[in-house]
Amino acid sequence: MEPLIDLGDGASLRPVQAGDADELDALVEANREYLARWMPWAPAQTRESTRDFIDTAIAQQAAENGFQAVLVVDGAIAGVFGYHGIDRVHHRTTLGYWLAEAAQGRGLATRAVAALIDHAFGEWGLHRVEIRAAVDNAPSRAVCERAGLTFEGELREAERVGGRYHDLAVYSVLDAEWPQAQS
Repeated sequence: MEPLIDLGDGASLRPVQAGDADELDALVEANREYLARWMPWAPAQTRESTRDFIDTAIAQQAAENGFQAVLVVDGAIAGVFGYHGIDRVHHRTTLGYWLAEAAQGRGLATRAVAALIDHAFGEWGLHRVEIRAAVDNAPSRAVCERAGLTFEGELREAERVGGRYHDLAVYSVLDAEWPQAQS
């Protein structure tokens, strides 16, 4: 990954770094109630688990199995976007992300997702990128739709968050469908 992916308007993606622990932990704490609606890890996230996440992310990038990036907006971390790993046999990956509630509504998540899809197809030569979002998570589903992914269907009660099961909407895009692949 390039050290920095410029998304415009003072926003960029850069790989997660060890020095991000305190800022990420504070951001999760400030957004815990919001994040806990959709992210199974959010209710129990601690400073130590934030550091563990960063260590795992650094190891993931070193193993060339994808990466986790922080979304930086005007010098402050506003969320995390990244790959769950790379399936090199089938040339596919899945993306996950979260964005602080106050940073939503500006198109940042859509631009970040598009940049990561560009990277998956352009740098790694993958064939398929997939995103799964809770059926009731309208903002996340809107990101998928604005980014041009195709809705494929739902996985029934596929994720447990906050003591209840959520159905997941599955979205994907193939390299030949991606507009940037045509240029």
